[in-house]
Amino acid sequence: MSDNAIEIQGLRKTYAATGRSPAKEALKGIDLDIPRGSIFGLLGPNGAGKSTLINILAGLVVKSAGTVKIWGFDQDKNPRQSRAAIGVMPQEPHLDPFFTPAGSLDVQAGLYGVPKHQRKTDEILDLIGLTDKADAYARSLSGGMRRRLLLGKALVHSPQVLVLDEPTAGVDIELRNMLWQNVRKLNEQGMTIILTTHYLEEAEEMCDEIAIINHGEVIIRDSTANLLGQLDSKTLVITPDTDADLPDLPETITGKKNANGTLAFTYQSGKTAADQVLSLVREAGIAIKDIKSEEADLEDVFISLTSSR
Repeated sequence: MSDNAIEIQGLRKTYAATGRSPAKEALKGIDLDIPRGSIFGLLGPNGAGKSTLINILAGLVVKSAGTVKIWGFDQDKNPRQSRAAIGVMPQEPHLDPFFTPAGSLDVQAGLYGVPKHQRKTDEILDLIGLTDKADAYARSLSGGMRRRLLLGKALVHSPQVLVLDEPTAGVDIELRNMLWQNVRKLNEQGMTIILTTHYLEEAEEMCDEIAIINHGEVIIRDSTANLLGQLDSKTLVITPDTDADLPDLPETITGKKNANGTLAFTYQSGKTAADQVLSLVREAGIAIKDIKSEEADLEDVFISLTSSR
């Protein structure tokens, strides 16, 4: 058995021309392995191909070329097993308004062929915090509750892989925190999580590894720590004791005076030491009241990689 939950090789998808719209190549030969038991981030700008990739994994879009294996099952040779191994929480909440949460989970489990005595409806309702709404019509649920129910529906067949497509888009902080608590709990139980999100701070906090897709291609894939390390950039923000202007700086250091009077000095730690920055400040006669250091985050990496392609 492979150590990977997902194995993708040479994956291509071209949407046929329609009307005045020409054919669109959404995926251009994706190669991607996702380790078992990981929380894996799949990032990219709008139109990069993320949704197409997820829909192919879910069996909703037919690929043009390549191979996809989910939990060791080839989509072409073992379609039923591969689909049973994955659960998808979609971005848009599509729910039957006349089903209760309990009824909706029960029907979804039936569609996956889960016998009644093996269904975990009550357990899932408790996990997603909808036990008290088990018998309420879905149309009466708030937007946040509907998103929780989408997560529950993705879990009814106990999949080995869970895909979360923009799970916290437009939700409040309380629901977001509950969702991430549940995700961590599921991951600790051995479930592989694939996350797409536009909230890069979430990916930075949650993901073990990240792949960035742009124009239908994987432009980089690495551990979150290594990606952050690619930008060898640091900023010292100094609050002077009295109002002060920027001193003369060498080419290796850039400076900016902020509206609040603080002085920001950005440099590459591999070429310049923080002590050099402080020495320049002291030589300029600037008394330091406070100082803090800022490092590059995942958003900086994302912009750096996608803006040039």
